[in-house]
Amino acid sequence: MLGRIAAFFSAPADAGADDLPADETRVGELIERMAVLDRDPYLHIADRSLKLLSVFDDLKYDRADGDWMSPAMRKHAIQKLAPLGFRQISGTVLENKDANVRFLIPKFHAQGASPFDITRYTAKRAQDFYLLTPTQTACQFIDNYSKDEAVARIKDMIVKHPINLYRLMDYLEKKPAHEAFADAIGHLKYVQREAVESEPLCRRRSLGSFMI
Repeated sequence: MLGRIAAFFSAPADAGADDLPADETRVGELIERMAVLDRDPYLHIADRSLKLLSVFDDLKYDRADGDWMSPAMRKHAIQKLAPLGFRQISGTVLENKDANVRFLIPKFHAQGASPFDITRYTAKRAQDFYLLTPTQTACQFIDNYSKDEAVARIKDMIVKHPINLYRLMDYLEKKPAHEAFADAIGHLKYVQREAVESEPLCRRRSLGSFMI
């Protein structure tokens, strides 16, 4: 406590939330409370280490489908994060001021943009989370974990939040991590097909369908 008080008074007078250190205790407590989000079928805390929250998109995809956070997906996440103290401070940022934690929604740049690049232009602090589509989340696994770990994490996710495996496959790059992962696509297609044809996933509708 004394250390935090000293840090506060030693900070520059014009220091904002970005400059103040995170309170690790409050951050930890908030992350524990976030477990409630996994009870919502449209939200999934996909990775607490990388700090990724996935928002359910759809059950089936086409290779030409775009991959971005739709207004319905964004609205649902904002509503469910509000009871945890997150308030929207801009179009792409939700903040819990007490814990100094933010959820960032990376901006979609272009129709042909790679889902692997979604976080490239949206830097976050160590305590912050990214709010991503399932496909964008899977790309983060591939870029941050070994092949076996990435495959295991994606298998765990796609039985809750299917991903656009065709789009992912099209944007794999010619680098070792991506080339190694390509061999797993066939198996993941099988796992995902079984999941979307089974309960409870087969009855789930996309969030956008509720707006029709």
